[in-house]
Amino acid sequence: MKLKKIFLFLLLVNFIGFAQDSMVEKKNQIKALKTSFFTSELSLTSSEASRFWPIYNAYDDKQFEIRHQKVRTYRNSMKNNLLDKMSEKDATDLLRQIESTDEEIYLLRKNLITNLKRFLPKVKIIKLKKAEEDFNRKLLQQYKDKNSKN
Repeated sequence: MKLKKIFLFLLLVNFIGFAQDSMVEKKNQIKALKTSFFTSELSLTSSEASRFWPIYNAYDDKQFEIRHQKVRTYRNSMKNNLLDKMSEKDATDLLRQIESTDEEIYLLRKNLITNLKRFLPKVKIIKLKKAEEDFNRKLLQQYKDKNSKN
């Protein structure tokens, strides 16, 4: 019986590891597509690209971390059945968390722009915002298309 529990545990750990590997692989694929798309859309010179990518990747990784950890945590609290049972104190705490996360993301973005202004023309910084929106729209459309075929 003990051996069976150990086997089930190892199987579960293996499955979780596979799922995480798959998620990391998908994230890397998206990152590669984003790199290609942004380089093209922004017409980065090699000098600009060598300075841009380390700064942008650090920003993107931190933003992903914030959204993945914090937003997911409070989104679970906002499920309909939980909202109806939420006290005013809990709602106040949750609202404070949401505001704090939004501010953290805003400050992260503001810092990115400040760092990029040091070497990128401002037009390219504005083009970055548009490229991010276009890329996200394109990615969402591909996801919708893929799901409508299934």
